[in-house]
Amino acid sequence: MKVIVAENSGFCGGVRRSVELANNESNKENKSYTLGPLVHNPTQVKMLEDKGVEVIDENKAREISNANIIIRSHGISQKLKDELKKNSNNVVDATCPVLINIYKKIKRKEDDGYQIVIVGDKEHPEIKAMASYVNNGIIVKDETEAKNITNISKLYVVSQTTNRIDFFENIAHELEKTNDDVVIENTICNATRLRQEACLSLSKKVDCMIVIGGFNSSNTNKLYQIAQKYCKNVLRIETVKDLPLQKLSKFNIIGVIAGASTPDSVIEEVVNRMDDLTNEELMNSIDDSMKKIYPRDVVTGTIIDVKDDEVFVDIQYRADGIVKLDEMTEEERENPKNHFEVGQEVEVYVIKLDDGEGNVALSTRRVEGMKNWKALRDAYENKETVKGDVVGSNKGGLTVKVMGINGFVPASQIAPYFVKNFKKFVGEHWDLKIISIDERKNRLVLSRKDIVEEKLDEQWDELEEGQVITGKVARLTDFGAFIEIGSLDGLLHVSDIAWTRVEYPRDVLNIGDDIEVKILKLNKEKNRISLGRKQLLEKPFTEFVNTHEVGDVITGKVVNLLDFGAFVEVQDGVEGLIHVSEISWDHVEKPSDELNVGDEVEVKILSIDPEEEKIGLSIKALKEAPERSERKPRRRDNNDNKNRFNAKAKRKSAQKESSDDFGDNDLNNNIGFAIEEMLSGIEIDEESSDE
Repeated sequence: MKVIVAENSGFCGGVRRSVELANNESNKENKSYTLGPLVHNPTQVKMLEDKGVEVIDENKAREISNANIIIRSHGISQKLKDELKKNSNNVVDATCPVLINIYKKIKRKEDDGYQIVIVGDKEHPEIKAMASYVNNGIIVKDETEAKNITNISKLYVVSQTTNRIDFFENIAHELEKTNDDVVIENTICNATRLRQEACLSLSKKVDCMIVIGGFNSSNTNKLYQIAQKYCKNVLRIETVKDLPLQKLSKFNIIGVIAGASTPDSVIEEVVNRMDDLTNEELMNSIDDSMKKIYPRDVVTGTIIDVKDDEVFVDIQYRADGIVKLDEMTEEERENPKNHFEVGQEVEVYVIKLDDGEGNVALSTRRVEGMKNWKALRDAYENKETVKGDVVGSNKGGLTVKVMGINGFVPASQIAPYFVKNFKKFVGEHWDLKIISIDERKNRLVLSRKDIVEEKLDEQWDELEEGQVITGKVARLTDFGAFIEIGSLDGLLHVSDIAWTRVEYPRDVLNIGDDIEVKILKLNKEKNRISLGRKQLLEKPFTEFVNTHEVGDVITGKVVNLLDFGAFVEVQDGVEGLIHVSEISWDHVEKPSDELNVGDEVEVKILSIDPEEEKIGLSIKALKEAPERSERKPRRRDNNDNKNRFNAKAKRKSAQKESSDDFGDNDLNNNIGFAIEEMLSGIEIDEESSDE
């Protein structure tokens, strides 16, 4: 085995300078901190922590005073630097000199009227710091974004120092196509360029490339990408512990390159580990390091590469493992690059040891499934409830998803009452009990019935007539609305929705509305709840009485005509009666002769009866009574009186003759009648004499 180390591996000048400054500060009396990781290499950061140099974020840095604060090689904004100095801190600026030079260039160009465009990752600390030195910089991450920048004159384009040269040039070329006066400044660090060139050259000559560096290091990632272009076998490691010895035995020539933030000691340790091994020692090391794995095992591996449709995982076996898109979870499948990153440890399920291409077929989806089956078994044994989503229905019942596993709820287990329409439950989220479980047959049977019964009993105990509660409108019919109260349904009849007339419930309510209702009647045996809404609203009649009184003149609309009068709506839900005799001073045979339904009329309130909720109205009371000629009483003479007396006497006589008994009462009646007639005649005569 031959090991070749690429030129320009390890620390660049800027990183070496920042590490030396941090080491110097660690020897001082005041506490020393680095604002964020000094470099993107956990090994180097750990070395500094062991010397007492603690890593802090920006928020904590603003709270610290009288300390040594080291600005990392990626730099920070000038504003934050000034804040730290104001707190009496000793600010040690370890920003890479290359970056400081870029700050000066972009500030000067912006002053000259150029629009600054920075090519790089906007989340990278180097780019964040760089952008803070201009007012309106544009950050472009790829060619697609570059194509959206058009018709700008005087464009100044710079690059993140760790970009690949071809990547930067392609984006800059796109900007040149659609803009005028484009000035392109290649600000990629020279050490980065030389390291990338060395990686490219060495990758073409070796059987395997080992790229050493922090998994979150940008410049190391670029080296890894370059090596993959020119070498079929590329391994990514952070320290010697990640060295996959079992894979090295089949390679004759191995190339090694390290990122700009990788300490020399790490590189030496990796190289020495391979150089010191004889073939026999190597094979023994391989045997010791290899794991014994079998199909259906769940193992932990380290991600070594992430693509759009697959993820490569080092599982410490003679071959790498691969997770295909269809073996990822639903979330992972949407965008693997958002859920996986190189260096991340991940649990995987071993499907088979050889997928036909020499890789171990792995699955992250099945790991989750195995864990979920175990959780379901535990819930079943402990008689615990589980949560599930109703996803479909068939003639036999409902299909549900529980922890990502398909389950079934038979029709008899949906509810304690008969259910005709299963489809209405699709989309709901339920608590369920497991009836039976069989992982091998992938069978899971569940029940909602018992849980519903328990909840129903609890709810019935909490309800009482007259109680005011809030419910949700679940269904609407012509005769009313069904209101969902927890697991119970109550009926709000159309007549109890409002005091005003409601033709159809849908005119007032919508499915999904939350409304406040009053319990009018409960019948647990029949599972019926009668609800009222209008009972919580002020009666229109009460409101009318509080704002009107007898004698008020108001306007209303004729809503009904009957033979004895007309009903007039004087306010929503309040009607009054105009008796036929109160329509006009003239004789009115029928109200319909004078009025029509829908007529607006002005009326006067004659009476208000709060107990009977009746209102008497009048139209004629608003008009003056017509003048009429005075009628004189008719004069009667004595002959008329006598004739009247004789006629009544004859009737009395006939009554007497038809009676079997004649007593004092009959005599008294006749005498009284005679006296009445005589007095009547006298009064009339007296009136006549006055004339």
